[in-house]
Amino acid sequence: MKNETVSEETAIDLKTLLDHWQEHRRLTRRVIEAYPEDKLFTFSVGGMRPFAQLVMEMITIAQPGIYGMATGSWSVPGRPEINFMLQPPATKAELLAFWDETTDVINQLWPRISVARMRQADKAFGQFDGTITWHYFYFVDNEIHHRAQAYVYLRALGIEPPAFWDRH
Repeated sequence: MKNETVSEETAIDLKTLLDHWQEHRRLTRRVIEAYPEDKLFTFSVGGMRPFAQLVMEMITIAQPGIYGMATGSWSVPGRPEINFMLQPPATKAELLAFWDETTDVINQLWPRISVARMRQADKAFGQFDGTITWHYFYFVDNEIHHRAQAYVYLRALGIEPPAFWDRH
């Protein structure tokens, strides 16, 4: 067997990283959809925040985060209200619309990110040092973590959550 060298660029390509993130976002969207409207904004277990607040954390990381990854500016142009801990909208439909808007922003800005940019160090949100790759994985890991909390909430409410492995 021939020993081949695989460059870092080909070990995992940028399209695969985007697809991975969007698969998780589709699953999280289905989790939001599974919630009864009245419980989405109020129900919690063990003093944790309601899922709508966790969703807003995911949004306020992802939207400014994709701008930061793509441009080095860790805020959404013309949208200063999108900061950490933004209050959720009043309805599930509005929350889903905000989720979908964020997905669209990710899809629009992702092509501006290069392999070289993924390797660059940057201070996300003016606070967190790491490479763009590190920040990308943090964004996805944060979403998985909060989605797992939502699974506990849904089960406590007697609702079967979407299959965690079905990200399509």
